Amino acid sequence: MQLFFAALIGCAIATPCLAQEPVGCDKFRWPLDKERASLNGTDVPKLASGAHVTFPIPFVTALGLVPFADAKLPTPPERAPKSPTSFAGFIVVPAPKGAGTYKVTLSDAAWIDVTQNGQTVKSTASSGVTGCEGIRKSVKFDLAAEPFTVEITGVQANIIRLVISGN
Repeated sequence: MQLFFAALIGCAIATPCLAQEPVGCDKFRWPLDKERASLNGTDVPKLASGAHVTFPIPFVTALGLVPFADAKLPTPPERAPKSPTSFAGFIVVPAPKGAGTYKVTLSDAAWIDVTQNGQTVKSTASSGVTGCEGIRKSVKFDLAAEPFTVEITGVQANIIRLVISGN
């Protein structure tokens, strides 16, 4: 009987950790209507992994990805992909017009790492939902007015759409 109650208490404690992400477009922690419209657009430029972006922020792109083992990421991801068969890629982004908070918003589930001046930039906030067509996750980073690299890992398909925008 004690084992039963111990298991019951363990499940009760673990349940909040297993909670699902919110469902619905209105559940993001900040407004993402413009980003969602961009991600769902029909005229989205495509870039290959490793490309140097030539357009200014804000922009949307469809990033072609390669198997994680072949991605040649500039820095190892902060979190290893859960699946060895997942896809990954990166882009080098020109310096934003000014220092500030910038968002990387994705169409699908993935891990985002940002580096600037050879250093990993820690995210300042993140928000993800399910059940919102064309948009899955948005992460904020405080960036200097210098070029930076965005690495995407853990993707289940060989392409992902992303938007980089100001706060």
